[in-house]
Amino acid sequence: MMNISNLIFAAIMGGLMSLSITLATTLVRVGFVQNFFWLWLELWAVAYPVAIICILIYRPLASKLTASLVRKLER
Repeated sequence: MMNISNLIFAAIMGGLMSLSITLATTLVRVGFVQNFFWLWLELWAVAYPVAIICILIYRPLASKLTASLVRKLER
């Protein structure tokens, strides 16, 4: 079930993760070139919506797998 808290979580987590990952990969790939900031933002603009969609799709599965693993570890 989609609710507002899931959407807000996906937006925040998607933003934080996509900013971090695109920063790291852009830095490794091109280094601190003159237009680094704009290149990074261009890549982030593509990654951000993808991250939100992935979080919304995979979060239920990840939650179930986490709960299952925690139960097994607690035994």
